[in-house]
Amino acid sequence: MITYEFYWQDAIKGYQMIGIPPKGRKNPKRITRESIMNWGKTVLGKNVNLNEIFFVKVRIDTKPCKISKGP
Repeated sequence: MITYEFYWQDAIKGYQMIGIPPKGRKNPKRITRESIMNWGKTVLGKNVNLNEIFFVKVRIDTKPCKISKGP
């Protein structure tokens, strides 16, 4: 399963984790950068500066349980 960790770049505190969408998508073909960023806008509000947030792709393998970050 693929999910994403969202971060916000704070000028004073540095990178702050915003959260992880509650449910990852099992079908990677349905995932676009726009659909991922829409979740961030939903959480932070419509006035968020998208240049201040970013996400990290996280893959979760359930057999055996393994979490890895990156492409």
